[in-house]
This record gives sequence, C-alpha cells and structure tokens, in this order.
Amino acid sequence: MFPKLFDLGPLTVYSYGVLLAAAYLGGLQLALVRAKRRGLDPARVMDLGIYIIVSALVGAKLLLVIVDADHFLREPADLLSLARSGGVFYGGLILAVLVGLWYVRKHQLPTWRIADVIAPGIALGHVVGRLGCFLAGCCYGHETDVPWAVTFTNPLAQENVGTPLGIPLHPTQLYEAGAEAVILGLLLAFEHKGRAFAGRTFWGYMLVYGLSRFVIEMFRGDPRGMVYGHISTSQFISLLIVPLSLVMLYWLSRRDRDTASIPATPGRTRPARA
Repeated sequence: MFPKLFDLGPLTVYSYGVLLAAAYLGGLQLALVRAKRRGLDPARVMDLGIYIIVSALVGAKLLLVIVDADHFLREPADLLSLARSGGVFYGGLILAVLVGLWYVRKHQLPTWRIADVIAPGIALGHVVGRLGCFLAGCCYGHETDVPWAVTFTNPLAQENVGTPLGIPLHPTQLYEAGAEAVILGLLLAFEHKGRAFAGRTFWGYMLVYGLSRFVIEMFRGDPRGMVYGHISTSQFISLLIVPLSLVMLYWLSRRDRDTASIPATPGRTRPARA
C-alpha cells in the first residue's frame, strides 16, 4: 500500500511509525479520560501509560526475536531492521501487563480498576496500529481468491517486511482492526450492564481478543513462528490466555460477591475492591 509517507531530507517518515505513534497516543488519551471520570489520579495513569508504552514496544520486538531466532542467528545484521518492525503484539501485551502490575503494586493503586480503565485504550490502539500494518504491508494473509482480497504492489513493502507482490491476499490486518473495533464497542457498551465488578472489562477484553486472534491467525501468511506443527506462537498464547481469562473472571466475580456480602459493623470498613 503506502509504506512510506514522505522524506524529510535524509529522514524517511514511514506510515507504520506514524500510525503506531497515533495508536499509543490515542489509547493513552482514552485511558486518561476514563481515569478522570472514575476519580483516579490522572498523573499516575499518565506515568503508568508511559511505562506501558515503552514495555509494549520492547516486549513486541523481544518476542519477535525469540520467534524468529533461527533467522536472526543466521542473519544478525537483520536485527537492525527491528526499528522498522512492529514486533509481535502478544509480546508487547504480556510485558506491558507485567510492568503495569509492578507499577500499580508499587504505588498501591487499585489493580483491577486501573486495568479496566486501560483495556479499551489497548483495543483502540490496536485498531489504529493494525491500519498501520495494512499500509506497511506487514502481518499479511495467505493467498486467496475471495472478492475482498488485497494485492500489494509497492516494492518497498517487500523490501522492508517481505510482503508478496502481485498476489491476492487475505487482508488480515483489516480483519484484526475490525475485530478490535468490535471488541472496543462491546467493552464500552456492556461495561455497566449486569453485575459489574473490578477486572471484568480487562479480562473480558483478554478473553474475546484471544478468541478472535486465534481465528484470524488461520488466515495469516507471514512467517511468525510455529508451535506444535500448525499452531502459531500467537495461537498458542491464545490457548493459554482464553482459559486464564475465564478463571480470572470467575475468581474476581466470586471475590466481589463475597466482599459485598460482608456486613458493615461499627468501627469496621469493608475491604476496598482492587
């Protein structure tokens, strides 16, 4: 599509980099707005967001190196290409969650309320980021004859990320952007429906995203590492995250119900919900 936007002298501005920056800034802004509405300290959420952005960038590229370890061992000079690569989303998500948990514990913030505030921002950022993938040509699908197939023709896409040219492919970047947009809408629409509890929005996101990612991976055609034959790395991680999400949703729901059932007595306050 359009891997390069324009040149500023010796500096090349890539569409993926611009949209990736927009993805992080848009997700962070949504998290800040939601934090203010819920009475959370926006300064703390801003600091947390910066930690999450940095760790997401590092984690995504780190998992990419692990998945393609054989390639990078054969061609160590290609490590320099990581500056143009987005990496593996799950790597960024996992490291960002771990760093986020460390941060909220360190500053004694309500863990799952913070996670609920941030989850829709992750979905929004992912929508924009996958549009960047589409413009760059990365994360492409395998060959197909469906009417909505896309054909890449820009040689720069092939040079940068190995995109096949002149071949109709599944637009898996748009599949995932669309799935994330639907997930974002569901998170916001059902956030206050039924019996809400801290952590429901975050783990609901993890659950639905894990399911959608597992399915979309079936249409991917780019090399991304395989685990146990035809199961990709991201599908394997999805197989772990989906049941974990169900367990966490059940546990947090029960914990919230048990906490709510504690009778208030003079001189005693109920424990705060995380």
